Amino acid sequence: GFIAVANETMSRPIRNLTQGKGFDVRGHVLACFGGAGGQHACDVARALGMKSVYVSQYSGILSAYGIGIADVVTEKQEPFGVVVSDASVLEAAESRLMELQNEAISDLLSQGVQKDNIASEWYLNMRYEGTDFGIMISRKKGDDTVSAFADEYLREHGFTIPGKDVIVDDVRVRALGVSEAAVQQKIEDAVKTKKAKVFLKLPKSAVNHKTYFAGQGWLDTSVFLLKDLSPGMTVKGPAILIDVLGGITTVVDPGSEATVVGNGDIKIDIADNKNAQSFDRNELTSPDPVRLSVFSHRFMSIAEQMGRTLQRTAISTNIKERLDFSCALFDAQGGLVANAPHVPVHLGSMQETVRYQIRKLGSSWKEGDVILTNHPAAGGSHLPDVTVISPVFTGGVATFYIASRGHQADIGGLTPGSMPPFSKSIADEGMAIESLKVVVNEVLQEDALVGILRAAGCRSLRDVVSDLKAQIAANFKGIRLMQNLIESESLELVCAYMKHIQTAAKLAVEDMLVEVSLSRGLAPVDTIEAEDYMDDGSVIKLALTIDREKKTAEFNFEGTGPEVYGNTNTPFAVSTSAIIYSLRCLVNRPIPLNQGCLEPVSIHLPKGSLLYPSEEAAVVGGNVLTSQRLTDVILKAFGACAASQGCMNNFTFGNESLSYYETIAGGAGAGPGWSGTSGVQTHMTNTRITDPEVLELRYPVLLDEFSLRRGSGGRGKWTGGNGVCRAVRFRCPLTVSILSERRAIPPWGLAGGKDGKRGENLIQYKDGRIVNFGGKGTLKLNAGDRIVIRTPGGGGYGETPEFTCS
Repeated sequence: GFIAVANETMSRPIRNLTQGKGFDVRGHVLACFGGAGGQHACDVARALGMKSVYVSQYSGILSAYGIGIADVVTEKQEPFGVVVSDASVLEAAESRLMELQNEAISDLLSQGVQKDNIASEWYLNMRYEGTDFGIMISRKKGDDTVSAFADEYLREHGFTIPGKDVIVDDVRVRALGVSEAAVQQKIEDAVKTKKAKVFLKLPKSAVNHKTYFAGQGWLDTSVFLLKDLSPGMTVKGPAILIDVLGGITTVVDPGSEATVVGNGDIKIDIADNKNAQSFDRNELTSPDPVRLSVFSHRFMSIAEQMGRTLQRTAISTNIKERLDFSCALFDAQGGLVANAPHVPVHLGSMQETVRYQIRKLGSSWKEGDVILTNHPAAGGSHLPDVTVISPVFTGGVATFYIASRGHQADIGGLTPGSMPPFSKSIADEGMAIESLKVVVNEVLQEDALVGILRAAGCRSLRDVVSDLKAQIAANFKGIRLMQNLIESESLELVCAYMKHIQTAAKLAVEDMLVEVSLSRGLAPVDTIEAEDYMDDGSVIKLALTIDREKKTAEFNFEGTGPEVYGNTNTPFAVSTSAIIYSLRCLVNRPIPLNQGCLEPVSIHLPKGSLLYPSEEAAVVGGNVLTSQRLTDVILKAFGACAASQGCMNNFTFGNESLSYYETIAGGAGAGPGWSGTSGVQTHMTNTRITDPEVLELRYPVLLDEFSLRRGSGGRGKWTGGNGVCRAVRFRCPLTVSILSERRAIPPWGLAGGKDGKRGENLIQYKDGRIVNFGGKGTLKLNAGDRIVIRTPGGGGYGETPEFTCS
């Protein structure tokens, strides 16, 4: 069984690297590397749907051999940065490419390479204006390079962006001094070698050996020494080919056929897996452990490939650079099955979104329809997080759902970036859509979408529309991959293992609850309490009751403060998300975060409270601030670790034509046996900070400082992680907003550990005046002014050892 799991683990990155870039891996040949690679090659190829494997005679020493015969290469590249407005731009690029080519050839000649052995390749690094993802396009005189770029962009992304200028960022020349030792031969030419006619009869097998093949049992297997086989000979599986000198062992599985080609390599034609959909009927109710692991990998791989598609095709910094998005798979009832390791606050709440749409739309949700939603009452988090949901139909019935959620650059509201610190109702925060069929019968309803965004006051209309198209494209990728999986494994088996994976998560949480009850010395039914306060004094109170016999837990938040006249209210779906995330963190098993984690627990969130507000309540801060504090309270009840920074440090700036948003790292809380990590996104966020080069290139700001805030982590036997200091200087007048917590109440330590330092937000005017901005605020700054954000450290864990001097 472990071999099948290993094969699937190897197949997963191959799928991600090929299908994620728009290539159909089934039309390619699997190249085999390493002495042991040949033992897995047939199984990996079959798992990927590939028909051929090629095993080089040098696969055991391929890296060393490659260095020995490698071409001598020199590259010359320099910035160009010109919009392709007409043919003269490409002519100017060609002129510069010729100059770089002459420089590169001179370098090779100085290394002793003969001029007749030098070949050159020209490239233009091209991208659409407003995107950061460039594509290297080969350039030859007379080529229509712009069309070639559009074709390549379409293949990788699934669409083009008409109306956007194409920019040549760089020109690049690659000059190669071709090695005389390297003799290039195509695979098909090697297979057709004339020597094949001479040797028709295989030598006697060196030995016959019983070998186990999954699904077929122990089979008589012929074992050959590769040195005894001549070019053109064909060996039918099951067989083992051993190259003693090269250290290579190749397994040819039953039905497959290996041919020794003219240069001594091996080409394997993979047998069709005719029994791919055959399985033991008992697996429908009792999972096979091996298949359970394999399906877990397959489901997660689909979500990962969706994420790669979304990142590549998006335009905004939020999605492309900060990775503020999530992709996941759901069962027919909308229960979360598997996800990529994206943003926890999205993943736990998205199933509420999917279920809401299933209830609302029912049979009116047709194949080819895509739903767009962001309203908190419909399972949303906060309004900038827009969810796109697509059903997967099989035989006319919706059997699964695919969803992606991305934080949009701007959807209107009081301030640029749509994260207003002082919003009082959801109407202040921008576009709010309960349910919109953004695609009807495979036709994008772009006019309707643009009309809604304009009415809401969206400041980055083209970027938002492009990013939503990217989410639709990511969902389409997920649908195709799910259909491929169903085709290869059968609908019945895929549905069964979706349920088995959720059940595995349920059992893991049950075992964890029993372990916590015993380790804490609790009674068979006992209650643990924990609480914490927001900076405005609102209390979050939890009574956690664990029933050891029933293996259940009740999360009761009675006593939590009421809904606030502000925006730190937390939608029901986000509160639930914090619970499912915390439970997954506490389970010490490699299970995907899914609906099964919630099955052993019941949740009581008082309506009208901070954690279950009314539909009219402002919630933009609840998703990014209160969710972090809620997670701290839950982990405190379990005694898992000290408080982390308890905040996402939301920083936005912009004007009527641009907007930027980021979350800033801080310190993680320490726990029993480890110190907290410094300068990291904690708990409910898993986003990345924008690269300084991209930030300064795309926005009128300078990044003056980004460093660890030394000494901000709480002391203890294990020390809390340090926060960071981030200073941004503005180059033109902009509206700046900050939405943060832990500026009044510090992150607490646990088990005798000390508190971490509170955060601090300062405005430094160009005249030298310094003002404390507070935890939440909006103001207009001018060129030369700057903001300094110092994020909280994590709490320490355990009493600090005392030292005495003698």
